[in-house]
Amino acid sequence: MKSRQRAYLKSLAMTMEPILQIGKSSLTPEITEAVNEALEARELIKINVLKNCLDDTRMIAEALAERTRSQVVQVIGKKIVLYRESRTKKKIELPK
Repeated sequence: MKSRQRAYLKSLAMTMEPILQIGKSSLTPEITEAVNEALEARELIKINVLKNCLDDTRMIAEALAERTRSQVVQVIGKKIVLYRESRTKKKIELPK
């Protein structure tokens, strides 16, 4: 992903509310599947990692990206933004 595309996705994510939360149990197969479904439906998602999750947010983001074949757009504090182009319907047109 080019830096221009990443900057564009970051600007879109700024106004988004987190649609998923990761809590004390950290990454479970159910969370991974929910992220996968959300990426297919929306392409760009924001995830909130709760304070009671003891795992590192960056490590969670990398693991989720690997498991869902997506890309980490950014990790700020306890917020993760992931992007994956949808196979069925494209919603976001990235700049060249």
